[in-house]
Amino acid sequence: MRPVRAAGLVLSLLAGLGAEDLCGDPPAAPSRSIAAPQLSAEERLSPHMPESLRCDACHAIAFQIEEQLHKAEGKVGRKALSESDYVEVLERSCSQGWESYGVQELDGEKRLAGPGLSRQEPMSVMVTGGPWPGRLSKMCHSYVGEQGEAQIYEAHRRGPAALRELLCQGDKGACARGKAGGPAPPKALQNEL
Repeated sequence: MRPVRAAGLVLSLLAGLGAEDLCGDPPAAPSRSIAAPQLSAEERLSPHMPESLRCDACHAIAFQIEEQLHKAEGKVGRKALSESDYVEVLERSCSQGWESYGVQELDGEKRLAGPGLSRQEPMSVMVTGGPWPGRLSKMCHSYVGEQGEAQIYEAHRRGPAALRELLCQGDKGACARGKAGGPAPPKALQNEL
């Protein structure tokens, strides 16, 4: 009887029936297909961060600066860093690879995703590499140049909220928009309307 059972198993496997079918296990869950975000020409080719992603980018930059400064302070026992030390840390923060950041689509909206950014979808495709690391590095250097190392370090010493406020909020901040949604039109366009 044993050879007959073995022959039946072999025949069922050859016929495309798996062991699950023979044992009565439930069928596998249906597979899910998730498409990558469709990027516009600006999002793919421009050397600058698209306007719609600048607020997310600012929060990513503030997070990375905060992490790097916190790590450097930990090495010296949580006391304040010297000017040369925090200048070096800020340079290193902006010059890092930024490869862990990319774009994913959430509820039909493209968002930057990566460390320090809260709204991320685990079941989505994230487009990394390409222009994103260079854009983040360029923005980071721009913030350091505009605000100055001393002002950024002072904000860091007051806490993460103060650093985000300095870099991302305010009149010119990347996140300074009305609560009604969407980015504010550039001033030149506002005057024409």
